[in-house]
Order: sequence, then structure tokens, then C-alpha cells
Amino acid sequence: MKVSCIFQTARSVTLEVENGSIFELEQPAEIYVNGALYGKTKRTITSIYGLKPETSYGIRVCCGGVEASLTVTTDTEFVTLNVREFGAKGDGVQDDTLFIQAAFMACPKQGRVLIPEGIYRITSLFLKDDLTVELAKGAVLSAETDRSRFPVLPGMIQGWDEESEYNLGTWEGNPLSMFSAVITGINVKHVVFYGEGVIEGNANAEPDNWWYNPKVKRGAWRPRMIFLNHCEDVVFQGIQVQNSPSWNIHPYFSDHLRFIDMKVLNPKDSPNTDGLDPESCRDVEITGVYFSLGDDCIAVKSGKIYMGAKYRRPCEDIVVRQCCMRDGHGSVTIGSEMAGGVKNLTVRDCLFLHTDRGLRIKTRRGRGKAAVIDGILFENIRMDHVMTPFVINCFYYCDPDGHTEYVRTREKLPVDERTPEIRTLVFHNIEAKNCHVAAVYMDGLPEQKIRKVIMEHVHVSYAADAREGLPAMMDGLEPCRKMGIYVNNAEQLTLRDVTVQGQDGEAFMLHGIDRMEKE
Repeated sequence: MKVSCIFQTARSVTLEVENGSIFELEQPAEIYVNGALYGKTKRTITSIYGLKPETSYGIRVCCGGVEASLTVTTDTEFVTLNVREFGAKGDGVQDDTLFIQAAFMACPKQGRVLIPEGIYRITSLFLKDDLTVELAKGAVLSAETDRSRFPVLPGMIQGWDEESEYNLGTWEGNPLSMFSAVITGINVKHVVFYGEGVIEGNANAEPDNWWYNPKVKRGAWRPRMIFLNHCEDVVFQGIQVQNSPSWNIHPYFSDHLRFIDMKVLNPKDSPNTDGLDPESCRDVEITGVYFSLGDDCIAVKSGKIYMGAKYRRPCEDIVVRQCCMRDGHGSVTIGSEMAGGVKNLTVRDCLFLHTDRGLRIKTRRGRGKAAVIDGILFENIRMDHVMTPFVINCFYYCDPDGHTEYVRTREKLPVDERTPEIRTLVFHNIEAKNCHVAAVYMDGLPEQKIRKVIMEHVHVSYAADAREGLPAMMDGLEPCRKMGIYVNNAEQLTLRDVTVQGQDGEAFMLHGIDRMEKE
């Protein structure tokens, strides 16, 4: 067993326990700080709070009769600004937005804004450079739901030269006006937002609340819980985010981001409540996060058509590890808004539980030639009750023209400026049990085949009560149940130690494969 510190502040450290476990340890681990028992944990990623700045701590972890230890020295802290001293009451009655915002703006470099226990009613809080915020245990940032109290971020503002533009708001891959998020960062750097507290969106389906008629734009599009627009070097650690009006966490054209040891929670039937959607971002780490919600747990994006075609900024260098995805439509999804491309996505050491799909790629004709998906690696994944573990859909019927002949035809069309591409997908050491609909469903374009798929040590088995369903969302597809491995239109397909148990009919249904290696 090995224990390491993967993140620290002046008041906390986050540990990783490495013993071959995925997300949860087989036995609870005891954590000792300077010889005293701090607590127990079953998580491979766990955090310790209540520490002092610039102080060395001896940390010992005991699990299953094995011990590991390390020494950590906490960071420097210049001063703490308690929001109560700025006028915030945390009584659940007063609007505390202005008072907390004042503490944010007054906080110096290497300072800390402390939000202590209490319920703080707010609308939108805006981050600034060099800001550290601790949302303490028992502290709840409780968001208003009255649209009239939220600022609007315009979708696109034309520059004075009538050529340049400034994009603030966005909705499902298009530059459209949206309400500002509960926590909003625009062009900020070096931010840490951590702690044991909760950011509560208070969304529900009652009239005038966010989930009522969710597809209707009322004033502007629904806000996020956390929105980071053109930000750099931002960390969110430990916080619980719940009941979001729309996507929970949305980094947008931002770089060098970390999301560590968090919880993202929404009801199973909540609309468009994706967990964490990096869009046209670089260098994003998602570690030790628990997702349970009503849509895709993680969706990697890069613009629908306009933003992808103009800026051609892919989402790239994304690492997801030691996470648990539960109840969503897709555990990890690419697209469908990915006109700028997605490159170098690694997902490893994760649990996928009761989601509709494990890996889900959604693309279609019209996304454009910059919509290249490449360098996708899934390894050491355990799935249970995932209806279809692998779905690659190049005929996804989104957008107003989604049901046109151009999108849905299986005829080979000319490759042009509108044609997307999927290059390399690698799946290694994956076990999926109790699946329902299909083990693998991959459907590439006849004119632009999936370039390379490698599956090694992949084992799928079906639930005894497997139910019928659609493995992918496309026209002309009939519901199925317990279908094996279906791959259509791939240049190279490699299957090594790949098994499917309990399927109906053929285990392997392969069509339009140029080169095949099967062991």
C-alpha cells in the first residue's frame, strides 16, 4: 500500500491510498494525524481538514493490517477573512450575496475567505484572481431561483472593429445568453475553492423554478452551478454540488483545472443536469469525484458548429480517475457538441454503476472536419448494471436537422468540410456485468470509418432480467436485448481476450471492417 498527498492548502490535505482498489477500499482505513485518530474512510481519495498553516504533520494510514505514512507541511496563509465580519449572517433569511462578494474582492494574495457553518442565501458569486475560499463543514451556499435576480451573460458581443468578438454566455455548444452561474469565474487565474460545505442550487420542477419547461428560454438560458469561462489554474476540492438548474460544473475555454474529492448530486429525472462538462479546455484532472444525477456524468465537448469551426479549440489532455459515475445517461460522454474535436482523454480506475451507457461518443455529419476524436483510452474500469457499456454513434439525431436524410443515410457520401472523424480508441482491462441491451455498439460513417479500435481483456456479461432498449439514439435503429458486439465501418479492429456471456444470438456482429485481428 502507498499513500501520497495529491493536493494541499494551508488548512487541508487530500490523500490517495493506492492498493489496487477502484474508488472504494475493500476495508475501511484508519487515518492518524500526529499519532491521534482523525477518522476512518473507505475512499481511495480522502481529505483531512482543520489543519494549521505552515505546519508539518505526520500522517499514518492503516488498512487491512497494512500501514503507510508520510509527512506533509501545509501551505502559507497570510490572513483569514470571515464573511460574517463583512455582514453575512448565514441565517437562511438575509441575502448574503453582497457581503460574501465583498470578502472575495478584499481578499489578498495568500489570504483565505472563510465561509463558516450556516445557510447563506445568494444569487451569483464572482471569483477573482489569487482567491482561496474555504466553504466549511455545515456551510451551505443556497441559491435563489428568481430569474430576475440573476445577471445575464450575453452570448456574443461584437468588437468595435466589427471583426473581433467577446463571448460570455453559452448554451449547449452555441454562444447564447445565459444567466450567470451560482459560482462564476470569467478570465480569472489561481483560484482554490475547497472545503466540506455544500453549494445548493434549489432547482425543482415547480412553476417558475429552473426545471419547469426546461427547454423553453425564459429571459436567458438556465445557469450552471459552477461556470469557468477563460480561466486558468483553478481547483475545486471537497465541495458537494447539488440540485443544479442545468449542467453542474462547466469549464469553458479554460486551462489547468482540477476537480478533486467532490460530490455532484441531482435526482435521476432532473433535466440536462450533466455532472462536469469541460468544453474546449486543456489539462483537466477529475479525481475522486462521485456523480449521481439525471444526465451524462461527464461530457467532454468543444462547441456545436459555430464555435468549433471558428476557434477550432479541441478539448484535450483530460484525465478522469478514481471516480464513481451512477444513474446518469452516460458515464463518460464525448459530444455531441464537439465540432472543435476531443483529443487525449484518459479514463482509468473508475466505477460505472446503473448508467445507461459507459463510454458514449455522439457525433454526426455536419460537425465538421475539425471534429476529430483521437487518443481515447479507457482502462481498469468496472461496470455494473450499465445497459450498454460501449456506444459509438456517428448518426446522432440532434439539432433541428437531425432527422434529415443527410444525417441518417447509410449511403456513402462525399467527405467534405462537414465530415467528422474518429481516429483511435483503446479499451483495456474492463469488466462489465449485468448489462442489458448490448455489449458494444459502434456505428461509423461509411465515408469516414472509425480508424482504429483496440479492445483487450474486456469481459461483458448480462443481467438475468435484461430488458429491451435502444443501444444508441439514431434513426432506423430497432430496440434490442442482450445483443453482443456490433461494430460497423471501422478501418482496423483488434479484439484480444474479449468475451460476451449470456447474449442472444451472435456474440460478434462485424460489418465493414477493413483490417481485423481477433484472439
